[in-house]
Amino acid sequence: MGQPVREYLLTLCVTAAVTYLLTGPVRKFAIAAGAMPEIRARDVHREPTPRLGGIAMFGGLCAGLLVASHLTNLKSVFENSNEPRALLSGAALIWILGVLDDKWGVDALVKLGGQMIAAGVMVLQGLTILWIPIPGVGTVSLTPMQGTLLTVALVVITINAVNFVDGLDGLASGMVCIAAAAFFMYAYRMWFGYGIEAAAPATLFSVVLMGMCLGFLPHNMHPARIFMGDSGSMLIGLVMAAGAVSVTGQVDPDLLNVKAGGLREATHAMVPVYIPLLLPLTIIAVPVADLVLAIVRRTWKGQSPFAADRGHLHHRLLEIGHSHSRAVLIMYFWSALIAFGAVAYSVNNASMWIVLGIVLLSAVGLVLLLLPRFTPRTPRWAEWMVPPRYRRVSRATTPEAPAAEWDGESDVAPEEEREPVPAGVNGATAIGDRSRFVEHRRADSHH
Repeated sequence: MGQPVREYLLTLCVTAAVTYLLTGPVRKFAIAAGAMPEIRARDVHREPTPRLGGIAMFGGLCAGLLVASHLTNLKSVFENSNEPRALLSGAALIWILGVLDDKWGVDALVKLGGQMIAAGVMVLQGLTILWIPIPGVGTVSLTPMQGTLLTVALVVITINAVNFVDGLDGLASGMVCIAAAAFFMYAYRMWFGYGIEAAAPATLFSVVLMGMCLGFLPHNMHPARIFMGDSGSMLIGLVMAAGAVSVTGQVDPDLLNVKAGGLREATHAMVPVYIPLLLPLTIIAVPVADLVLAIVRRTWKGQSPFAADRGHLHHRLLEIGHSHSRAVLIMYFWSALIAFGAVAYSVNNASMWIVLGIVLLSAVGLVLLLLPRFTPRTPRWAEWMVPPRYRRVSRATTPEAPAAEWDGESDVAPEEEREPVPAGVNGATAIGDRSRFVEHRRADSHH
């Protein structure tokens, strides 16, 4: 089992290295090509930033699959299955659509149609859901039409969930990387733990996806030098969906029953992926929750579900007082808790320790989430021991009582640097007409 692990690690490193090295030239190309849209009302960043980061990520995807196809243990995935080629075909289509959108802008309905076409191309090449294991009913075989519709729906939901959450520097790539790591652990256990060859493509897809995200993250962390754009967010969403379709719709539950040693063991192993539609919802529950809330919120206001606003979860975290970096880390925490919690529960869902651990970590997450609401007031005699943001700062700054210096971590600058931002411009929110976001004095930029 050691040899496959080394080959997966090599594939991961090659994918990450190629993505990382390509991102710098792609950034220069994006600037030269003018792929730097103006600041929109829903954007958090304060100056135009080049997009098209998906070009580098697609290069990493191609490099990872190419290397894997020549490795001793992984080349069997390409020989025994057409799924890697199906993934590459669908990824190429969705990537081209994303590049066009990043540069010139594409209508939302056109993008939706392109996503459905990319999913259909993968279905035509064999990457589709064949059956659904339903508790209490058993394995339900799907007709070709049912499998196609379910696969397309799953792919489109996952793509848009990732695309919707791509609103803060490093947020989408980091959350998808966490989800891919958890998904790799599950798929690897299915393949080498139970000897089910049908889980091999999903394992490879997860490794390549991790490499794409890890290679792009150094360029995308706050303050980002480049954005992945729709060419990147839709691409990683499609790769994630392809892995979910592969391991869920292709693995025969009856075979798992035999390999696991009985119905009870097989049931425990399949707990987090009983129904294919629940798999991406389990792995990327935070983006999907954001997607559902956005659709409900916009529809309730009489707007199009595709209309942009600043009501996403990451915007709300900034609204209640979290800094940019802390908001991203909180989203990482919840993604890791849900994804790895589901994997741990699938390994041993009879253990109360796992359930108690998940409950305890959820409580910790809620405390971190609401922390700005309970910012402690430090006594004046102890102010020198705490960061400036916890010190009492007078609203009326006088020469005798200078304001505390801005530590650079919070998204709220000192009072003397604040300038009101009209509602509807960069500081607009989805909560009311008055904006609580403020405009910073732009510091010298190195990019």
